[in-house]
Amino acid sequence: MKVLTVDYQSNNPARTFCESLESTGFAVLNNHPIPPKLIHDTYNEWAEFFRGEEKHQYTFDAETQAGYFPFRSENAKDSPIKDLKEFFHIYPRTRLPRSLEKNSLELYERLIQLGSEMLSWLQNSAPAAVLAPLTEPLPSMVEGSQENLLRIIHYPPLNGQEESGAIRAAAHEDINLITLLCSATAAGLEVLDKNGNWHAVPTVMDSITINAGDMLQKATHGYFKSTTHRVVNPVGSQLGTSRYSMPLFLHPRAEVRLTPDTTARQYLDQRLREIGLKK
Repeated sequence: MKVLTVDYQSNNPARTFCESLESTGFAVLNNHPIPPKLIHDTYNEWAEFFRGEEKHQYTFDAETQAGYFPFRSENAKDSPIKDLKEFFHIYPRTRLPRSLEKNSLELYERLIQLGSEMLSWLQNSAPAAVLAPLTEPLPSMVEGSQENLLRIIHYPPLNGQEESGAIRAAAHEDINLITLLCSATAAGLEVLDKNGNWHAVPTVMDSITINAGDMLQKATHGYFKSTTHRVVNPVGSQLGTSRYSMPLFLHPRAEVRLTPDTTARQYLDQRLREIGLKK
């Protein structure tokens, strides 16, 4: 499996991006329009937040899914073991510490804009037969959406004595249309190929990794495939270090129909129950 690296400033980045997403479900985007300093500063601010106790004042709301999720809150679908991570969910109007608002909200908006452009690339590349069943064009599905989620993830240091089978993020597929992942602070992301083999996704400084989610797969009847991926535990000298990542999950508006009988909200609620985040 070869996840392609796409230069946003090249002559035809859309073609390479779509080729990679169609064949692997993933693509790595370089030279994109999001300032590296914004990403670095946001990471540093959230690292400080996770180190402190203030985070417990922002515990998540079970209905809105916004806020702080303590360590081992989530499990992958069909996995009985909780992931080795804590995280914070940012939606529109999520209550944030004042010190985190400026950069986090700017990054949130910039990732949504970039994601909308990526959906336009997919819309323009897909065969007419794939697009015909869509209830509306892919880019318009996210216009005005209140469901877009920026998740700030902290994978704490490990000591090698963790529960058998517990890893930082067990094998899973994303729920949404597409995910834009700011380059993580350490390696660990792997994708599964059609033969059952795992492949490391390169950790390229200042890049953004983009992958298709289950909603996109469902809406396009499998043309764009939601590839299984995971985050494995570090080894050796990296065992005692933290890892941070910031994925933006681009979601349709709640009422958008992924298929004639399933809205985005219905599908999202079903999946949140499966991963233990909603009753």
